[in-house]
Amino acid sequence: MLSLKDIPGEIKRKKFTKALVRLGFILNKSGGDGSHYKLIWPKTQKSIIVQSKVTKNVLRYLLKEIEKYSGLTWEDVRKEL
Repeated sequence: MLSLKDIPGEIKRKKFTKALVRLGFILNKSGGDGSHYKLIWPKTQKSIIVQSKVTKNVLRYLLKEIEKYSGLTWEDVRKEL
């Protein structure tokens, strides 16, 4: 399990979503609510919602969801940032 000390502070949403798109997610800006972005993993059609501020706790939750849906780990995402 990924601990909070292994995760950086706040990450820019634009940088985070670009990294996920490079890893295979599909960005659907209109799928989110207001300032949120919806990213879809094409193989399972599961989606995650990325808020405008990606804080440490939000990032930890998103990384758990990303790993569950796609099998990508924090190391994979970190390499693309």
